[in-house]
Amino acid sequence: MAKPDPLLLDPARYPAHLELTTRFQDLDWNLHLNNVPIAALFEDARARYHWTTIGLREMMRAEERTMNASVTVDYLAEMHYPAPVVAHVGVLSVGRTSWTVCGILAQEEKIGAFMRAIVVFTRKGTPAPLPDPLREALHGGQVRLESGV
Repeated sequence: MAKPDPLLLDPARYPAHLELTTRFQDLDWNLHLNNVPIAALFEDARARYHWTTIGLREMMRAEERTMNASVTVDYLAEMHYPAPVVAHVGVLSVGRTSWTVCGILAQEEKIGAFMRAIVVFTRKGTPAPLPDPLREALHGGQVRLESGV
């Protein structure tokens, strides 16, 4: 598996930075955070980012939902309990009915994991074009990939 683009491993390029608590139960036999709790930390970070930073929850109507079509996690370094992790999250790209969100987890300034997820917008259970307010909010929350950041 190829390593993520180095630009995507720079916390300064992400619009959202969320501190998350690690738990003793997240440890595995090697006394580092297990891959499943790391995926759960990313899930928490994505939900907080979408609901609070983007304002997704307030934009959705009763018949509208989002669903993850794909989630990948690259594990880059060990992370340990009890130190908190900081999730850096942002939108990587925006399509017609979906968008790609990505993020990194950092612990004590070291990047431990990278995540990329494709999220699909649905209306009445079928993929639907993104409403303009959502599209604008997603564009406003993009990861900065230009130089000079």
